[in-house]
Amino acid sequence: MADGDNRAWRIFATALCFCCFGLGGLILGIVWFPLLGIFVRDHNRRARWAKRVIHLAFRVFVELMARVGVLSYEVQGLERLRRGGQLILANHPSLVDVVFLVALVERADCIVKAALARNLFTRGPVLAAGYVFNDSGAGLLDDCIRSLKAGNNLIIFPEGTRTPNTGPLRLQRGAARVAVHGGVDITPVLIHCVPSFLQKGHRWYRVPERRAHFRIEVCDTIPIAAFTAAGESRALAARRVTDHLTQLFSLEHLRAKP
Repeated sequence: MADGDNRAWRIFATALCFCCFGLGGLILGIVWFPLLGIFVRDHNRRARWAKRVIHLAFRVFVELMARVGVLSYEVQGLERLRRGGQLILANHPSLVDVVFLVALVERADCIVKAALARNLFTRGPVLAAGYVFNDSGAGLLDDCIRSLKAGNNLIIFPEGTRTPNTGPLRLQRGAARVAVHGGVDITPVLIHCVPSFLQKGHRWYRVPERRAHFRIEVCDTIPIAAFTAAGESRALAARRVTDHLTQLFSLEHLRAKP
C-alpha cells in the first residue's frame, strides 16, 4: 500500500491520477459516448446514460485517489442525496470538489465552463451528459430549472470559482435565483479539506506535507418557502437566500483556516 504520508510519493501519485483522469475522459469521449449515440437515439435517455457512466467513472476515480494515498475522505449525511430533482449547493475549497459530488450523486447535472466543450479530454463527456453551459446568458436560469424539473440533481458552487485563500467569502446570486424562480428547496453541502489541497492558484504539484482529508457534510434541507412566503419580490428573496448561504459557508471557510 502507498504511504500517504510520503510527500514525494503523493506528488507522483497526484500526477498519476491527473493522467488517469485525462486518459479516461479521452477514452469515454472517443469510444464510449459515440457508441452510446449510435445505440441510444433518444436524446434524453442518452443523456441519462451518460450521466450514469460519468457518476460511476468518478466513483472509481475517487477510490483511486484514496487507494494511492493522494487523499482520504468521509461523508456525513449521504442519505440526504438519494432523492431526485435536488438543488445541491456547496462551498468550493478544492479542484476535486465536483468530482466528489458527481461520484456521490446519481443523475448529477452541473454548470460547466463552455471551454470544456472545446477541450479534447472533456468535450465528449460534457456534451454527452448534456450539462448546462455557463455561456447561455439569459437562458441559463431556464436551463437550470428545466434540468431540475426533469429529475436531475443540479450541483452549483455559489462562489462561481474555488474559494480564495484570503479575503471574505463572496457568493454570486445565480444559485439563489434558481432556487427562488424554480421554487426548489436547497440541499447544502459543506466540504472541509485539511490541509488545503488543490486550492485556487495552487499548482497540482504543491501537495501538502501530509495527506489531505476531505469531510463532506450533507446538511438538512433549506426550504425555499421560508424566503418566499412573505410575498416579497423574487429579487429580494434571492438576496436573502444568498445572505443565508454566505453565513453558512463563511463559518465553514473560517473553520478551514489554519
